[in-house]
Amino acid sequence: MSDAREILLTNDDGIDSPGIRALYDALSEVGNVTTVAPADDQSAVGRAMTYEVPVAEHELGYALEGTPSDCVVAGLAELGPYPDIVVSGCNEGANIGAYVLGRSGTVSAAVEAAFFGVPAIAASLHVPQSEWPRDTEPAEYEEVAEAVKYLVERAPDAGVFEDAEYLNVNAPLPTEGHTPMVVTRPSHVYDMDATEEDGVVTLHDRTWQQMDSDSLPDPEGTDRRAVYEGKISVSPLTAPHTTERHEALDDLAERY
Repeated sequence: MSDAREILLTNDDGIDSPGIRALYDALSEVGNVTTVAPADDQSAVGRAMTYEVPVAEHELGYALEGTPSDCVVAGLAELGPYPDIVVSGCNEGANIGAYVLGRSGTVSAAVEAAFFGVPAIAASLHVPQSEWPRDTEPAEYEEVAEAVKYLVERAPDAGVFEDAEYLNVNAPLPTEGHTPMVVTRPSHVYDMDATEEDGVVTLHDRTWQQMDSDSLPDPEGTDRRAVYEGKISVSPLTAPHTTERHEALDDLAERY
């Protein structure tokens, strides 16, 4: 398989999580997989970096005592063959909505790859709030792993990454039959608040409760709506923050 794709695999749940095992098994069918993943859970660390991280060999590849972004930089620059594509996941819990993108370690690994100019896919599995938290099984990730394998095989040659730097994939728990895939945009719904009691402030993300309700405020075409309706959501995204010129700011700068 000399012409097989070189794939760098990482995640934020840790190298021993069931989701990364499912992706490793699926992607090994279509490419040479090098795994460089955190040694332990690094959920919601965003693009935090450690800069100096111990590394140990693991049956799947390498375990780093650092963040997902650490893993991508280490994998690309030092530990593995330079990849054709980076895959991050599969995360236990969805990463949907615009507000999650900068917070998620899973998505941040894909963003880190994008700044290297390497196409990337972030993948997550939605676990309903009514069942959270619970231990997931590798078999529950097989369907989303197949979807990611499909994209790894076809998206680069189809020109997908000429317009998108990375894809954010979110899937519902598998059911009987085939789950359709739809192209989406990140939802802009935001519902967080905080409460204080006895000197402790607790943050509440109420968007997940909405996913278990009979109605959802998200419009058609959004990632949350797709997963809510039992579909695999694929959002094509760009990593660099765009800048736009505004006359109001131009005027302020000129008058300074």
